[in-house]
Amino acid sequence: MRIEKAVGADVLERMLSAYGFSMQKELAEHLGIAKSNVAGWMQRGQVPGNAIVQCALDTGAEISWLVTGELEKASSAVKAENLKGKALYEEVISNGGKAVLRRILDAYGFTMQKQLCELLDISSGTVSTWIRRSYFPGDVVVACALDTGVSLKWLATGKGSDKRETTPENQSESIPKKNLNSGILEDDGSWYVDFSFLSQQPATPIFINSNHAAWIVDTGIRSVSNGRWLLAIDGKYDIYDVVILPGKKINVTKSNSSFACSVNEVEPAGKVIATLELDN
Repeated sequence: MRIEKAVGADVLERMLSAYGFSMQKELAEHLGIAKSNVAGWMQRGQVPGNAIVQCALDTGAEISWLVTGELEKASSAVKAENLKGKALYEEVISNGGKAVLRRILDAYGFTMQKQLCELLDISSGTVSTWIRRSYFPGDVVVACALDTGVSLKWLATGKGSDKRETTPENQSESIPKKNLNSGILEDDGSWYVDFSFLSQQPATPIFINSNHAAWIVDTGIRSVSNGRWLLAIDGKYDIYDVVILPGKKINVTKSNSSFACSVNEVEPAGKVIATLELDN
């Protein structure tokens, strides 16, 4: 049995990564076949299906990942050993070189080492050194885990689940953050928020902070209705409570002050969808 459309060299690298092997000789010995057989897979560009199946059964790696390299479909049914201290350190260091490089490329969704070099701004010679010396690039592994959300345990050892870890940051969405000072909105980086607490997702949200409160404003809403709004009046921004009045008029309230005006006399910049009161 042979798996069609499986690129032999790539499948072989993933099999070595799954086993934690660095050389084809180790794989051949484990499978009880001649090393020349493994070399033949490379020449023909195909890996026998029975070898892939055995790898999946031995390591817990999912066949779809072994064949296609699609990380989102990859999971391991085998739990990593509960190693600690020196034993864990030795396990990590032994998974250097080509094995860890293969997992880093899969985590980023890259097919070539060149793509990783361009992303990290490192030379191809550096990556070649990792392979030649079976080196474990710890700083790159940590950066990759933070960058992609992939399980650090899987990335470092090849064991456990290779699905992306759930962290507060990758559950959240980054939105623009602005400070409101004397009617002026000043850019202040980004703010992370999980919008799952809302029944309806905002179209174009921003976070506005002042010295007494903060608001999440959907700037995609510009047609004035009853509610709390970010309005510009004579070019100055502030948060106001708005009530629609007859005759295309509105009542605008800020703290204990209010006034009525035509809807055309204000510039709606977005509707407030959440208010955060700050303790002074």
